[in-house]
Amino acid sequence: MLRLKHTDAYGLPGGFLKHEETLEQAAERTLKERTGLDNIFLKQFNVFSDPYRDKPKKDDPEFLKNKPPEIVAFFKKRFISVGFYALVEFSKVNPQPDALSESCEWISPFADVEMFIDHKDIIDKALTTLRIQLNQQPIGLKLLPRKFTMPQLQKLYETILGRELDRRNFQRKILSYKILNKLNERKTGGAHKAPFLYEFNRESYKKALEDGLSGIW
Repeated sequence: MLRLKHTDAYGLPGGFLKHEETLEQAAERTLKERTGLDNIFLKQFNVFSDPYRDKPKKDDPEFLKNKPPEIVAFFKKRFISVGFYALVEFSKVNPQPDALSESCEWISPFADVEMFIDHKDIIDKALTTLRIQLNQQPIGLKLLPRKFTMPQLQKLYETILGRELDRRNFQRKILSYKILNKLNERKTGGAHKAPFLYEFNRESYKKALEDGLSGIW
């Protein structure tokens, strides 16, 4: 998330739609500006059009102080936002701030931090959508490194769902989909017994998503 200048508030990365762009092109451009990456999985999930959504809690938010009148006037207009979520392995990302921000940082969606206008609502809606689409989108494939452990995969699902899952039940269920290849390798560097590494069988995973992974988490 972007930490706005002269304030403790955080905001989601975003941008404006250019005249010659589609929504998808604008989302891809903005994402590349913030992450430096191309060809990232993007999915539109909602439109945010409440007429009062973009009114700051204060008449003169800190990040607009000392800005030219035309800039202040621009940000007092009504804005409609189209939300996209992206699936990307975070270790590949080098977050970049924009002109109005001090920094671009990884922030937990459950963190108790001040957020700009309705951006907490946008995050909540994105999480709800992601949970609904957990069995239809390549979430694990896009968010994990090529080789991963079963605990890493389980932690990913727990983070998205916002709750803990039983280890044995999770492993039994995920293996029943037949979308993983167990490798003859173990994760190194840990203090405890090293877990085996897995990778997704891409053809099986694609077919399973097309059919819809059965069951709920």
